[in-house]
Amino acid sequence: MLLENRVALVTGGAKGIGRGICLKFAEEGCNVIVNALHIEGAQEVADEVKAMGRESLAIKADISSNSEVDDMVARAVEKFGKVDILVNNAGNVGGADIDNSTEEDWDNVLAVNLKGHFLVSRAVVPHMKKQKYGKIIFLSSMGAVHPVVSVLSYHAAKAGVIGLTLNLAFELAPHNIYVNCIIPGPIETPFWDALLGEMSADERRGFFDALAKKEVPLGRTGTAEDIAGPALFFASGLSDYVTGQTLCVAGGQPGLPTGATFPIGGQS
Repeated sequence: MLLENRVALVTGGAKGIGRGICLKFAEEGCNVIVNALHIEGAQEVADEVKAMGRESLAIKADISSNSEVDDMVARAVEKFGKVDILVNNAGNVGGADIDNSTEEDWDNVLAVNLKGHFLVSRAVVPHMKKQKYGKIIFLSSMGAVHPVVSVLSYHAAKAGVIGLTLNLAFELAPHNIYVNCIIPGPIETPFWDALLGEMSADERRGFFDALAKKEVPLGRTGTAEDIAGPALFFASGLSDYVTGQTLCVAGGQPGLPTGATFPIGGQS
């Protein structure tokens, strides 16, 4: 039980990678607060966590809203007395190339995918400082470091998440708070629904198979469980000498550009 008696808050926990992380953490003894924009999905996952013998709380909150974030964290602390682990997973996809991007698109996408991660972290950090312990995990995107299509605002936001990880790791290390980031490769989740539109099941299967063959050395696309394992590592005591790191979990796809160095202190 790597997370026995720990409490985790997972944003965007109702489906896909977020749900996979919630259930993996529960398997390892963790109590889980499941956040989502729609309470029905969050409650379904919370019920799954409870069925595994853990405590859980479903909270509807828009992470781009400061007041809703503050209320969510207050409710979590009121119920559990603490938040040991924060998984900043919530996100939405949107945007276009530079010729077709609008200011409204830019603001909407960054509000959730970058500002929201900042707001939730800012709300949770004082509680982690008080207990002198915390694990914060961010979810970025392969498009942040190796875009193959131009989705400007989304990829910029996800690149910003890596920068947020590095700065917080440096800032919070003296408080025994660890901050790391996962870059998922192509993972088959409902995230793709908005991109694939009305494709049939067979068409979707063909799309993912072709994508894996072209882009992924391991020859397959990933699952939510493939991300949940590395998240568990970052959330548990197994990573107690690891902070400020960005881990590419993408079946062999390259992560940060070759030769790039991102120290969390001093100059490169």
